[in-house]
Amino acid sequence: MVSLTLNKTNEIVEDNDLPIFKNQLIALLPLALFFLSCMVLFTHYMTYDMHVLAGAAFLGLMITGLLATNKEKYWEAVLKGIASKESVTIFLLLLLIGMFSQMIKVSGLSNGLIWFAQSFHFSAVGFIAFTFVAVCIVATSTGSSIGTMFAAFPVFFHTGSAIGVDGAMLAGAIVSGCIFGDNLAPISDTTIASASTQVMQRSGKSSDIGGVVRSRFKYSIIAAVITVGIYLLIAAHHALDYSKAIEHASAFNLLMLLPVLVLLVISKLTNNIFIATSLALAFGIVLGLISGIFDINQVFHSDGTLGNHATGFLADGIQSMMGTAVLVVSIFGIMGIIRSAKVVESLTDRLMRSSFCQTQRGFEIVCAVVVNIVTILFGGVTSATILTVGPIINEAGQRLNIHPYRRANMLDGFANTLGVVIPFFSVFVFISSALSSVSPNAVAGAFIYPIVLFVVLLLSVLTGFGRKPEF
Repeated sequence: MVSLTLNKTNEIVEDNDLPIFKNQLIALLPLALFFLSCMVLFTHYMTYDMHVLAGAAFLGLMITGLLATNKEKYWEAVLKGIASKESVTIFLLLLLIGMFSQMIKVSGLSNGLIWFAQSFHFSAVGFIAFTFVAVCIVATSTGSSIGTMFAAFPVFFHTGSAIGVDGAMLAGAIVSGCIFGDNLAPISDTTIASASTQVMQRSGKSSDIGGVVRSRFKYSIIAAVITVGIYLLIAAHHALDYSKAIEHASAFNLLMLLPVLVLLVISKLTNNIFIATSLALAFGIVLGLISGIFDINQVFHSDGTLGNHATGFLADGIQSMMGTAVLVVSIFGIMGIIRSAKVVESLTDRLMRSSFCQTQRGFEIVCAVVVNIVTILFGGVTSATILTVGPIINEAGQRLNIHPYRRANMLDGFANTLGVVIPFFSVFVFISSALSSVSPNAVAGAFIYPIVLFVVLLLSVLTGFGRKPEF
């Protein structure tokens, strides 16, 4: 039942018609409190426990809720953010892929890949470069950065860790490859969103995806080549130790690459990561049991006594992801407030109409700033950023006669740069940290490709490289 109140003019108004905050910028307070909490937890208490981080985010929401003008609408916005498609998708995927990842770990696939790496005499340099390039190819083929992360970490990370490759660097190489594919793949949701939001003035139609991809290839490939070079330099002095790992290495365990292949193929054919993960997990269980790679007790086991005694990769996989899953829920609750208060659209529109944005170079510099800030506010969810600010960038870019391909590239490109690297508030950082057990700060510091891509795009903006008018 809607409660009623009297305003100063004695008119009856509904509470739900009141804005959430008197000052729109207060919507950013839970984010600021979360950032501050993370800094204290990381630097003073030296912890990055996902449950604790989630608690800090919820505490920020509760404190800000006390300052809301319309408290009912405030908590409705929180619930809307938590129940958003992006939030529920990532939450469910974490649980499904937790089981799949644990299955691959138990199966000893890493032992098979160690045999492969030793056979080809991979060094640390070679293994990291090979991982980055391989993940680039897979991510570009599937068009899914998150889906590729879930498939790549069980394969490459556990293998590299077993032979002494630096964990943070390896995790960074995997995520960098995933972001490369997300930025360039024609079937990527970010590619499609960036093209569809940028409209041709003469025809009134959205930009064609093929033309957008062709025009952005030069930026992506330059950044990828530089990234490989940086990984080669960083890893040059890291030696690998096969002596202990090779004792358990066996080509037979490479059989468990088949479930990974099923995951990737079904994901591409159906464009549905849930179907792909479910079929890959079921196929992997059957294959593992029939081949003898693992037994039924490694799938699920309980000693039958009352209490928390369940073991096996199905139970362990769920448990390993719960902290990150709860953190995702808290982050999307914060995003719900920011979205409902319309603070992003308001700030973006003001910047795009500012005097600094009246030249093509100025417009593109503002694009870089706005897109990165919004990506941070949206927790590294690049598709949400593109769909939110894309129409505003389209309108401002048309006034300056900037080609829609160029606008789409600035939009998608900058969304996949610094905004996904922030360790406190990026789903890419939190998911990769959960899959690798490496601290968020260390993982984020090894995201080389997004940082290099930012530099490449910024130089393009400053020099005018690749910029052309629409007509």
